[in-house]
Amino acid sequence: MSVIVTDTGFTPAADQDYPTLATLSASDTSVDLAHTDDPAALEGALARLTLIRVAFPAFSDGRAFTIARRLRMMGYTGTLRANGHVIADQYAMARRVGFDAVEISDDLAARQPEDQWQFRANWQAHDYQSRLRA
Repeated sequence: MSVIVTDTGFTPAADQDYPTLATLSASDTSVDLAHTDDPAALEGALARLTLIRVAFPAFSDGRAFTIARRLRMMGYTGTLRANGHVIADQYAMARRVGFDAVEISDDLAARQPEDQWQFRANWQAHDYQSRLRA
């Protein structure tokens, strides 16, 4: 099982399999992207997709942040969820680049409880660039 983290806290994730980019069909409305997938491959499918999960194989691999930003710049307006090894310290950055939620394992949720994520939920108020401009 896993936990979905949003600005409002933790909720259990539904146990569901999602198609990958390689197995995506014209009728699918959700997809799992690897951190190495090219988001441009979804160009024709973005309008019908309601959920895109982007894999974080390790907290030190930031390629999924770039994928999220590119998807938003391509016009994707559906739910964008980071999936995997995202740590609470990265939550604000995940939200800034366009992720709506983060899906983490139950083990990670136990090591980094909800209050650590909630501390970062006001991600718009902790923008260092805005503070520098003031």
